Amino acid sequence: MVGLKPSDVPPPLGVKMASAGAAACIADIVTFPLDTAKVRLQIQGETQAVGGIRYRGVFGTITTMVRTEGPRSLYNGLVAGLQRQLCFASIRIGLYDNVKNFYTGGKENPGVLMRILAGCTTGAMAVSFAQPTDVVKVRFQAQTNLNGVARRYSGTMQAYRQIFLNEGLRGLWKGTLPNITRNALVNCTELVTYDLIKEAILRHKLLSDNLPCHFVSAFGAGFVTTVIASPVDVVKTRYMNSPPGQYRSAINCAWTMMTKEGPTAFYKGFMPSFLRLGSWNVVMFVSFEQIKRAMMVSRRIEAPN
Repeated sequence: MVGLKPSDVPPPLGVKMASAGAAACIADIVTFPLDTAKVRLQIQGETQAVGGIRYRGVFGTITTMVRTEGPRSLYNGLVAGLQRQLCFASIRIGLYDNVKNFYTGGKENPGVLMRILAGCTTGAMAVSFAQPTDVVKVRFQAQTNLNGVARRYSGTMQAYRQIFLNEGLRGLWKGTLPNITRNALVNCTELVTYDLIKEAILRHKLLSDNLPCHFVSAFGAGFVTTVIASPVDVVKTRYMNSPPGQYRSAINCAWTMMTKEGPTAFYKGFMPSFLRLGSWNVVMFVSFEQIKRAMMVSRRIEAPN
């Protein structure tokens, strides 16, 4: 048996939410350079290249950023990213089992439709709370740190303040519709696929309920999620990063991309998206399962006899 044993008692809601937030922060720290590379590739083509710089491929983008802007540029927006995960993942992942049980009345082995409904629900709820942190994160990742190029924002709190002053509350919740669409897709695909793969592995006794099982389930969930969510993710990134007036709406942004750059524009940054989502899922789900179990062990030790 690799890792901590599963608890005999189902973890309470607080444990699941805290474990999900902590695990998502760990995953973000590990995979953030891939996410930044993905954002740079996704927005390439909507504006003239700054300083004549063009990005080619995942590792080419990372290498170019380190060479032209320094290694710290790979972690632009990390503070907002961690703020996002603390409230975002806690809701979308931590609440998933409870919402699933609510929809099914606590039945065992719920159907795929009920799982999808639960994933869409918690994904949409999470975006409603965490959207401002996502806007700031994307804008930090998109801005270049080149000499002679004016920076859009100098700090996380300054970014929140400046967006509010210049664009109002609507600016902080810019792109909420495509983000809800994207995260409903991501959440239900990610969690439902992980659920189904893990259950199939355990049912056929291919692996025990521990690290190897969680690794395989998370990697499969990451690939399926990337294929389904990439088009919406590209539109979301471009629309949230755009200055006021560039696009009338998220639909107009998608239409502009289609007419100017063709359908392949919707899969720009696919490889970094997959590398990021695949690795993010592996780190997050493995950490989530182990942190959750560690917290349950701690609760059992601390509980009075």
